[in-house]
Amino acid sequence: MMTSPRIHIAASILAIVVLAVGAVLVAGALSTASERILTVFFISLIGVAGIGIYTGNSGILSFGHLAFMGIGAYAASILTLPAALKGATLPKLPEWLASTQLDLVTATLVAVLLTAVVALIVGLAINRLEGSAAVIATLGLLIIVHGVIIGWRDVTRGAQSFFGVPRETGVWTAAIGCVLALVVARLFRDSVSGLRLRAGREDPISAGAVGIRIRRERLIAWVLSAAVMALAGALLAHFLGAFSAKKFYFADTFLLLAMLIVGGMSTVTGAVTGAVVITLVTELLRRLESGFSFAGLEVPPVLGTAQIGIGLIILFAMFRKANGLAGLKEWEERVFQVSAERPQTPERQEVQEQSTLHAENLTMRFGGLTAVDGVSLHIRPGEIVGLIGPNGSGKTTYLNMLSGVLAPTEGTIRRGDRELTGLSSPQVAELGIARTFQNIRLFSDLTVHQNVLVAALSTKGGREAYARAHAALDRLGLLEKAAEDAGTLSYGDQRRVEIARALACQPSILFLDEPAAGMNREETEDLMRRLRELASEMGIGILLVDHDLHLINKLCTRIAVLNEGHLIAEGTPEEIRKDPAVIEAYLGPGKDQ
Repeated sequence: MMTSPRIHIAASILAIVVLAVGAVLVAGALSTASERILTVFFISLIGVAGIGIYTGNSGILSFGHLAFMGIGAYAASILTLPAALKGATLPKLPEWLASTQLDLVTATLVAVLLTAVVALIVGLAINRLEGSAAVIATLGLLIIVHGVIIGWRDVTRGAQSFFGVPRETGVWTAAIGCVLALVVARLFRDSVSGLRLRAGREDPISAGAVGIRIRRERLIAWVLSAAVMALAGALLAHFLGAFSAKKFYFADTFLLLAMLIVGGMSTVTGAVTGAVVITLVTELLRRLESGFSFAGLEVPPVLGTAQIGIGLIILFAMFRKANGLAGLKEWEERVFQVSAERPQTPERQEVQEQSTLHAENLTMRFGGLTAVDGVSLHIRPGEIVGLIGPNGSGKTTYLNMLSGVLAPTEGTIRRGDRELTGLSSPQVAELGIARTFQNIRLFSDLTVHQNVLVAALSTKGGREAYARAHAALDRLGLLEKAAEDAGTLSYGDQRRVEIARALACQPSILFLDEPAAGMNREETEDLMRRLRELASEMGIGILLVDHDLHLINKLCTRIAVLNEGHLIAEGTPEEIRKDPAVIEAYLGPGKDQ
């Protein structure tokens, strides 16, 4: 399933094919040298697209993908190497491998599958890491695989050149491989998995709260990107005919990452842009590296000119174009402005789960600090419960425990006969409990529609996802803003998008953490009306945290009050207003409403 309009996907694929064919025809009309340069460019672009599938969509920079390129190169080369040559130069190969000689296509497919299996095994470990730890782990992978290639002399010839590989990669072969890689990268970006991963890149915590299992999506991208890198390695090996382990180490890692960073990690358009810019600059500077004359002035040779030039371009891109020359949007997303689809939705939606949420004696300790101490609360479908208290009283921590962001130190959470204690936030979301956050946590670089759609796709098995997303946008009055980037909206609209995203999960219980913060009086009144409709028309139970006592008193049938992590009062709004403990702890001594 694609999450972008068909015109975007079709335009992108058509452009990829036309540009590739056009480039081959132009290079063929120029010279053999031009064809060789274009072949290397195509193979490099496959590698950039491969890294981009993982790094661009997950936001985790990988230094290790050249390892997969190396595995693909050696695996495909061994399989296509003439049997007689293997017998002479690799006498210790297993008999079945020594006698095997495949054609390029078959050998490449085997190499791609083998690399994908290796990536799956490695990814299960690396996928448990986050942030800089994951980046360092990918660097470790590159070093380890390089060491294995060097040490496994009986198969790889170690540090020596691996020669005799049939030179079967021509410009058309490379072009076909490049088109295939770019199409795969483009389709993955706007697949359900790609959209989920991009949402997780923007904000992992809120992504989990709408049902996205980020580690699973990262693993899918990791394996797919490794397979594309193996394709690049196989084609490169059969273009060069002879290569060594250093070809898949730091120098080429730097080159491919430079292309990705300069063009833009997030898009296929960026991969192509970066590859073109870096290839042109590299070819130009290599010609100048041996020295040249200018206006009668002799410029001596300067070693490393190409690397210096690429480094300067990266610095320029980081300072002036932090998101790369192509930015965060594909070219066709800028050219073809398409409104979000508006499918038919049921006139009336009611929650199916009618059981009460019970939280008993929840306690949360952070080292020696007890943020919440033995607080019990229950929320029934169709009622709006307020949770108030001074700053630092433990309200957000309590919501985090109820929604699976934090596992309580003590206590239990139940929904009917179902134990929820210790479940992850995606598991909680799947069971019909959604939430918003105190600080807005939108996927800012995604559109309003994508923000809401990804929540619908990630819960309830993705059933009627487009209908649920449309209904949520409609209820919050956001249909006209569906095609806009969420990060460009006003503060009040961003709050409504966050509520719509939670609503798209089709919850029966909804936690709202200061939803009216930053809204003016008109926006607050509109929000109150919509929340009443959610409770009365859809039967959604709402736990509302807010400092706006006017909103709390008008909306809630029952209010619970926290102070210093303890539940000090619970009752109707009138009872809470008269409670001495609340007046003293929350409103201040001698004050009343």
